[in-house]
Amino acid sequence: MNNKTIICMLFVLAFVISIGFAGRTPTCTSVVGVKNGDSCFGIAQAFQLSSGFFEYINPNLNCNKLFVGEWICVDGI
Repeated sequence: MNNKTIICMLFVLAFVISIGFAGRTPTCTSVVGVKNGDSCFGIAQAFQLSSGFFEYINPNLNCNKLFVGEWICVDGI
């Protein structure tokens, strides 16, 4: 397989996954409390979450206004 084929296949896979999330209401199964210095990016990285899945399980989260003690979903379905 050449690079163009691989890139195309990855694009199609990402599209199919994103369609699977569309219209579904997430159910959170695990949370963490925000600590001083935390960011959405840092929390997502710490729990090995893609940005798309992190946004899916935290649909109303405003990452520009995190506060200490706020509960953030880190796993869900």
